[in-house]
Amino acid sequence: MKKIAILHGPNLDRLGKREPAVYGTATLKDLEKLIHTEAKALGLQTVFFQSAHEGALIDKIHALTDRGIDGFIVNFGAYSHTSIALHDALKASAKPTVEVHISDIKKREKFRHTSMTAAACIGMVSGKGFPGYIEALQLLVAHRA
Repeated sequence: MKKIAILHGPNLDRLGKREPAVYGTATLKDLEKLIHTEAKALGLQTVFFQSAHEGALIDKIHALTDRGIDGFIVNFGAYSHTSIALHDALKASAKPTVEVHISDIKKREKFRHTSMTAAACIGMVSGKGFPGYIEALQLLVAHRA
């Protein structure tokens, strides 16, 4: 069984409370349950991690890579638009990664239109809500096939 890590950045722990008109009313736990159920159906194991701290996310990428993780799904929140360090950590992992954004970053504020971390990924899913994570799982499975 392949093991996939799902990493969430700042403010994702506020899902269900933060801007429900943009992100909906479901929580991060609801999202994790959805991902876990679909991953299990695809024969995948999941590991979840959320932090508002850039360094903690980088440390987790390195630790999971060293422990043999097979791929990543990442939603670094605002760090996606600013963090060369997270980009570099993903590149150094050499693991297939799909970046996900619940909202459509191209339809948000201009500063959100560009992702610094996307270039380290095999793909990006943006603006599809929670189902975007299922699409990301499917992209990883297809990539490994």
